[in-house]
Formats: sequence, structure tokens, C-alpha cells
Amino acid sequence: MALSMIEALAFWADKVPMTREAFDEMFEQMQARGFYVSGLTRLDQIEAVKDAIDQALSNGETFEDFKARIPDIIDEQNWSGVRLEIIFRTNIQSAYMAGRYFQMTDPAVLKARPYWRYSAVNDGRTRPAHRAMNGRVFPANHPIWDTWFPPNGYRCRCGVDTLSAREVKRDGLTVEIEDPTGELFEPTDPKTGEKLPARLLMPDTGFMRNVGKEWTEEVPRPDIDDAIDQMPLPELIAELRRRYEEALGL
Repeated sequence: MALSMIEALAFWADKVPMTREAFDEMFEQMQARGFYVSGLTRLDQIEAVKDAIDQALSNGETFEDFKARIPDIIDEQNWSGVRLEIIFRTNIQSAYMAGRYFQMTDPAVLKARPYWRYSAVNDGRTRPAHRAMNGRVFPANHPIWDTWFPPNGYRCRCGVDTLSAREVKRDGLTVEIEDPTGELFEPTDPKTGEKLPARLLMPDTGFMRNVGKEWTEEVPRPDIDDAIDQMPLPELIAELRRRYEEALGL
């Protein structure tokens, strides 16, 4: 999965800056290609924020670098550090996970690794519903991933691992078929270990979708032939990168 950032960059390059009003008028399946910032109505400011995130993705820049690129907007909007971090980290994670989804759904990968496992960080910041999904395994083609492929909330840090049939058997994992979304579960307080009141197992509001799937269904895949199998690793990586960039129009 070393090339996931190429697909992440392609996903981000496809984003079109727009106002919230324009975004809301788009067909839902096309919204993966739209980018807006709540509270911003000027298109030039929305474009500036998108460009700052683009630079962060392209150059491996930090949150502080991102903030330094848009000081006037920050001052005008009086954005707090939390507000800025939500904008930055949610969009970076969305791009990265879209890239991951693109790779994970490659036919060769699906054939070799047909099961996916939800992976939460499981620390004091992990949301109860995300913690409840941690470690659960479903077929890669299960419709649950239309709802639960991360990010599943603002600043969500969850991911998805691919598994082969051998790994599932070796580790004694259970592959679930029934979708648990919407069922009641009892979360546990991460600090005290005490049970909390039952709640519905759902992603956060506004995150019950898979933007990676919505984007990937319209993106071409590079042709991979048998000849590259004999290449030394550095040349193989360089050739795969070239083919991905060509297929994705980078």
C-alpha cells in the first residue's frame, strides 16, 4: 500500500471548491467531488483553504504549516485551534482513506485479501461507536462499508485492514454477515471501565457514506502487466507510480 498517497492526491485534485449552497444542490453521489468550508461564503477563501490542504498533502506539511498559509482567513473568521484542526485533519484523513479504498478494491487485492477489519485507535479519544466496531470483520464487498468506511466523524482516526482467508483462519476471526448498524450497544467509559447508557451503533452525523467508493467508481485504474514482476523493488515502485499517475491524470 506504499502508493496510497498518489491516490489520495488524485482524490484531492478532483475536489471542486464551492459554497455550501452549491454543494447541497449536487446529487449525493457527486458530492465526493465537492469541497466547501462551513461558514465561508467567498469562493476565493474556499479555494485558498483547499490549496493549503493540497500543499499539506503534496509536501507532507504539518498542521502548523497549514495554518501559516491562511492567516488572513483565520483572523477574519476568528477560527479557534479546534475548528482549524477539524478542517485540516478531517480532509487529510478523507483523502488518505479514499486512496486506501482505491487500492483495497483493486481486483487483484480483493482476490488475495477478501476480508476487511475495522480498526479503531482505542484510546481515550476514541468515540464509543467507533470503539464498538473495532476488530469486527466483514467481507470486503459487504454493504456495511458503504456506511462504515472511515472517516466516520470529524477528526476520526479509524482505519480498515485487509485480510486473507488464511489470516482469518489463523487468528480465529469471525467473519460477520449481519449488519449491526442501528443496533443498541452499551459503551464502556475508557477511564473507569463502567458501562454507559445504551445507544445506537451509528457513525457520526453526516458521515454515513463512503466518499472513497463514490469517487473510485469513476476513476480509471492503471494497467499492470506481468513484466513488472521481474523488476527490482526500486524500479518496480517507480514504474507503478508512473502508471498510477498516468491513469489518474496527475
